[in-house]
Amino acid sequence: MKVGLISDVHANLPALEAVLDDMPAVDRIVCAGDVIGYNPWPAECVERVREVAAMTVRGNHDRTVETPERYRANRMAEAGLEHAKESLSDDQRAWLDGLPRAETFAGDRFLLVHSHPAAEREDAYVYPEEFPNLDRHMGDHDGIVLGHTHVQGSRAVAGGVVVNPGSVGQPRDGDPDAGYALLDTRTDEVDLRRVAYDIDRVSEAVADADLPERTAARLYKGE
Repeated sequence: MKVGLISDVHANLPALEAVLDDMPAVDRIVCAGDVIGYNPWPAECVERVREVAAMTVRGNHDRTVETPERYRANRMAEAGLEHAKESLSDDQRAWLDGLPRAETFAGDRFLLVHSHPAAEREDAYVYPEEFPNLDRHMGDHDGIVLGHTHVQGSRAVAGGVVVNPGSVGQPRDGDPDAGYALLDTRTDEVDLRRVAYDIDRVSEAVADADLPERTAARLYKGE
């Protein structure tokens, strides 16, 4: 089975549109969370992900849309969540609230989470160089798909694979292009992909929504 992997859309509709346009034919798409936050299109991105993704797990931003003040120390995050809280319908907020922490796909062979696979370490960052440390969490799985760091990467671990498809809407690995990945569940082969999108359109919308200027500025540098 060919699976399209997306994560950390963060309400960036132009980036999501570019990824979906660039993605070749796949059997299904799965999303590793954080559909909303930071950028100006939370409602549109929720609807698009609901439309295309066979499953989505909850990210930390998805989980805190009702309590933006929890990110008071990070004005970009707080402002993005305030905007999402104002923009989302009751149905969209209920969908986010009902997302699971973890899912499995391909006959339970692959685990899908947003951050660390251990429930007690939810929200912990796991960067690609740390993927081998997840060997004890592979269990009966052939692979783990996660996001959260916004850093794209893939590693062979314990006879399987751990992959972060990168961030669709806010890359932080020095490459401003939107990230996603393709996974062949038969061979464990991973294709990490990037696609350019109209960052100027996002920057204009950030200003129109009165979101912090740095929300857009960082997109140009992939930081």
